[in-house]
Amino acid sequence: MANPSPQARDDIAIHGVDVQPHTQCAHWHSDRDIIAIRHKCCGNYYACISCHEALAKHPSTCWPKTERATVPVVLCGRCRRQWTIAEYMACNSACPGCQAAFNPGCARHYDLYFEM
Repeated sequence: MANPSPQARDDIAIHGVDVQPHTQCAHWHSDRDIIAIRHKCCGNYYACISCHEALAKHPSTCWPKTERATVPVVLCGRCRRQWTIAEYMACNSACPGCQAAFNPGCARHYDLYFEM
């Protein structure tokens, strides 16, 4: 049986500093800065790690490798679908659902969110 496509979720709160409708924030705000990442430590989606550092009252923790393929933790700010870490890492900087372009530079920050 094939996995169903992730459903868009408009009810997910995106935390951050000056968060815009497509998840850009005060720190990252180009047209391609349109993902939010759910943090392992608190379960909340933040626009970026700097937003988490500014607003959360606890340190961030990374998602373990064992959860890469099973837990949806990346949200596309354009279509609001959620993706697993494995799907996100394999997407070639474009949403697998709506093909919106993601900032390819985000790959340099994987280690802030995901166990490498």
